[in-house]
Amino acid sequence: MADRLETLASQVDAHLSGKVKRLTSRPGELGYEVEPADLLTVCRALRDTPELKFEMLMDVAGVDYLHYGRDEWQTITATRSGFSRGKVARTSAPDPDMAGRFAVVYQLLSITHNWRLLLRVKCADTREPVVDSLIDVWACANWFEREAFDLFGILFRGHPDLRRILTDYGFIGHAFRKDFPLSGHVEVQYDPEKKRVVYQPVSIVPRVLVPKVIRHDHRYEPSLRDIVPQELRDPR
Repeated sequence: MADRLETLASQVDAHLSGKVKRLTSRPGELGYEVEPADLLTVCRALRDTPELKFEMLMDVAGVDYLHYGRDEWQTITATRSGFSRGKVARTSAPDPDMAGRFAVVYQLLSITHNWRLLLRVKCADTREPVVDSLIDVWACANWFEREAFDLFGILFRGHPDLRRILTDYGFIGHAFRKDFPLSGHVEVQYDPEKKRVVYQPVSIVPRVLVPKVIRHDHRYEPSLRDIVPQELRDPR
């Protein structure tokens, strides 16, 4: 796997040197970042270059880095699987206009060479995040880009029909942005007197999920792990 990734990386570097920057990726993955101005040129090269031949766009995802690297809790022993709840105030609020807050990530597949590539582009303007639409490169980008617009508010320049696709017609805001409340702004219910569905302010109290914390006691001593109690041992 590592040899194939390095082969792909060498081909990308040979054909797109100076236009992409390699990202630190997990084992078995290869990712690059591209500037917004070079997005269309790079994507056409990834699709049309015989040594690369990324014929398929598998997915497009918006990303909001507003709370990237920040946690609601201050403990290194916390696990990500817990059921307790609480509310912990942050020491400082992140800047919603921070540079590079929004990005778009593309997952590409080459059927010819049987390899994959991740491509990321960061939006230059945080208040009005815009990148070029890739519909003219991969037609399937149409609905993917509408999802990113609907949920993150990212605009795609040149998209022929950029409108919401998952939320309601009158929905306000973008639900996957990190500063959008988990409980939302309004809730919907049927009003028997008006005999129709009505919107009203949300009644759910916002709460922050706090993970289970592993306590340092004898139950977690390495020397005591996997020891079967005497009463459970086979008497034979």
